[in-house]
Amino acid sequence: MDAPLALLAELTHRCPLRCPYCSNPVELTRAAQELTTGEWARVFDEAAALGCLQVHLSGGEPLARRDIAEIIAAARAAGLYTNLITAGVTLDAAKLAELQAAGLDHVQLSVQDAGAAGAERIGGLPGAHARKRDAARAVTGAGLPLTINAVVHRQNLHNLPALIDLALDWGARRLEVAHVQYYGWALANRAALLPPRDMLDAATRVVEEARLRLKGRLVIDYVVPDYHAVRPKACMGGWGRRFLAVSPAGRILPCHAAETIPGIVFPSVRETSLRDAWEGSDAFNRFRGTAWMPAPCRGCEHAERDWGGCRCQAAALTGHAAATDPACALSPDHHLLGAALAEAGAPDFTYRQFG
Repeated sequence: MDAPLALLAELTHRCPLRCPYCSNPVELTRAAQELTTGEWARVFDEAAALGCLQVHLSGGEPLARRDIAEIIAAARAAGLYTNLITAGVTLDAAKLAELQAAGLDHVQLSVQDAGAAGAERIGGLPGAHARKRDAARAVTGAGLPLTINAVVHRQNLHNLPALIDLALDWGARRLEVAHVQYYGWALANRAALLPPRDMLDAATRVVEEARLRLKGRLVIDYVVPDYHAVRPKACMGGWGRRFLAVSPAGRILPCHAAETIPGIVFPSVRETSLRDAWEGSDAFNRFRGTAWMPAPCRGCEHAERDWGGCRCQAAALTGHAAATDPACALSPDHHLLGAALAEAGAPDFTYRQFG
């Protein structure tokens, strides 16, 4: 069994933005249920002992935690590389200096669109775009590496060239162009977010051209949706293979969306160690390897490449996490993707609300 390389620490579900594609569960964890500073410190020690090299501090908005500097210091003390994934709207130079002194290594800043009007319509917070720009300048001014995370979809994909220009202008070394993945809030907004094939193909050409043109200046990662696929991608490199997540309430997960799957009881850091969860829990072993696979996955030549695709997507679309991922053309449920594409085009969002 391989060791996990990275831990996603979801510190809170609280967030000032209301993004309609939020990856958090529909049922959000309250502040009173969140892990304490000391509990997170123990999680980081256990993650390092298990083999993790880095921790991604995420949410919601991790800066909503008043103890964020102490949390970063605990991760650094455990020997982990620390990456802060933030909306940036509450990050200024003074706060950043505090976090850098605590041991912050990297900042990943999310943007909702290339311009203020579009970004603030999507994120639901007036004035957010300018604050993000100022946060980016603070990060690069402090000498920290900056990644821009641009979540793209039907309503902003036409601005992809401008988003690439924004990443350069704001001083990013890396840009992640991440198409919306349809779980949680995003699934509820799928009809408003899912792009047609011609828009996806145009975006792919933009990314390929920019990668060549900007080689040595900007690294561009590209995550595409599965709804136009004929083969599933190896989501997270396979269930429980190289990655784990811990939710704000302490649930230990093989991916950030796994709590959307009904019928699986995920272990808690308040009741078990990361090692015991990783190595011995039913939740992590359920979809490891290939023995669990149904036809046509079982015996398929791609079984140890795509590992059956995404279990969360299979559950979201078919109601069964052990079903063949409908992204595969061989799946008996592949038609569900076409049906979703046919329904796409709704103009309005259902915004995420905390409360």
